[in-house]
Amino acid sequence: MALPKTPSIVLYGYESSTFTLKVRLALRIKQIPYKFVTVPSMMPRPALRNTFNLTYRKIPVLTIGRDLYCDTSLIVEALEHFFPASEGYRSLYPPTADGRDYRPLIRGFASYWTDRPLFRVTTGLMPASIWRSAFGRDREGLIGHKIDPDKLEKKLPENLSRLDMHLSMLEPLFAGNGGNGAFVFSTRSPSLADISLYYQLEWGTDMASGRNQSNLTGGETKDTDTEGVKPVFNSQRYPGLSAWYKMFKNYVDALPAVEEKVESIEAVVKEIQDSPTLGPKSLLLPTPNTAQAELDRKCGLTDGALVSIAPDDTGRDDPTVGTLVALSPEEVVIKPQKLGPPAVIDVRIHFPRLAFVVRPVRQEKL
Repeated sequence: MALPKTPSIVLYGYESSTFTLKVRLALRIKQIPYKFVTVPSMMPRPALRNTFNLTYRKIPVLTIGRDLYCDTSLIVEALEHFFPASEGYRSLYPPTADGRDYRPLIRGFASYWTDRPLFRVTTGLMPASIWRSAFGRDREGLIGHKIDPDKLEKKLPENLSRLDMHLSMLEPLFAGNGGNGAFVFSTRSPSLADISLYYQLEWGTDMASGRNQSNLTGGETKDTDTEGVKPVFNSQRYPGLSAWYKMFKNYVDALPAVEEKVESIEAVVKEIQDSPTLGPKSLLLPTPNTAQAELDRKCGLTDGALVSIAPDDTGRDDPTVGTLVALSPEEVVIKPQKLGPPAVIDVRIHFPRLAFVVRPVRQEKL
C-alpha cells in the first residue's frame, strides 16, 4: 500500500552502527530519498528523548511522517510496504529464478542468522580498546552486566574461528557460479538476505581492522588498519562468497545516492510535523491474520492499556512505556508516555512483537 502523499522519511543513527548500515542499504536499494540525522553512539540521546519521548536504547530508528519505527526487522518491512514496487520502488523481495515466494525465509535468514549469531561473532572481533573506552561502559548498561576487555581480547582468535565457521556454511550458496556471485536466494536483484549478509561482513571487516572505532567511541580511541578478518575472509579461501561480496558492493555503488545528511534533528522537525498521519487502516503492516484478540486480552493487551515494551535480549532494563493503540500478530503500536515536558512531535511508536516483550504496566508502580 503506497502512501497518498510522500511523508518525511528520516533515519536516526551513527556512522559506525552496524544496524544503521543495514537500513541505509535498504533505502538505497529501494531508492527511497531520506534524511539522515546523526545521534550519539552512546547514551544519553536527548534529541530522541525530547523530540519523541523515546527511551528505547537501540539504534537506528526511523520516522515515516509522524510514525516512528524501532528495530530493523520492522523498519525494512515498513519500507517495503509503504514504498512498493507497484509505485516504481525497487523491492527487497525481488522475483526468484524458480518463481517461489521466499520472503518468510529471507526474513528469518536476516533476523535469526545474520542479525543474531553472526552479529555476536562480528562484535566479538572488535579491538579491546573499544571495550576499554566509554563505549564499553555504556554497553554494560545495555547488556546488563560487566564487560571484561582483557577476557574479550583473549577471545579474538576464537571469534575469528567462529567467523570462519559461518563463512564455511555460507560458501556453498555461491560456489559453482563461475565467480559470478549469484544473489543469496537466486533473486534477480539483491534481496534483504543479501543486504543482511553484506552489512555484517562489511561492518565486521571494518571493526576487526580497527576502522571506524574512533566514531564508535566518540573519539576516545584512534582508528587502526590491522589485518582483521583477512586470514579467514579472502578470495582464496572462499572464492564464491568473495565474488558475491564484490558484486553486491558494485551493485550498490552504481545506484544513485538517496541520503541527505542534516545537521540536527531540529532541521527536520517542521517537515515531520507537516507530514500526513497514517490512517487506522494503514496503521499496522499487513499480516495473514489479525491479532488473536482473546489471547491478547488474557495477556492484558487491550486498547488503551498502559504497556511496557522491551527487547528480549539486550536493553531489557530500558523499556518503552506507552498507551496501546494497535496490535497485530507481528506488530505493536503505542503512544509514548510523557517524560516531563511534552514531546516536540506527537508520534506513535511501532515495535515488532517477535523478539520483544510486551506487558501491561500496573498503574501503582508508575
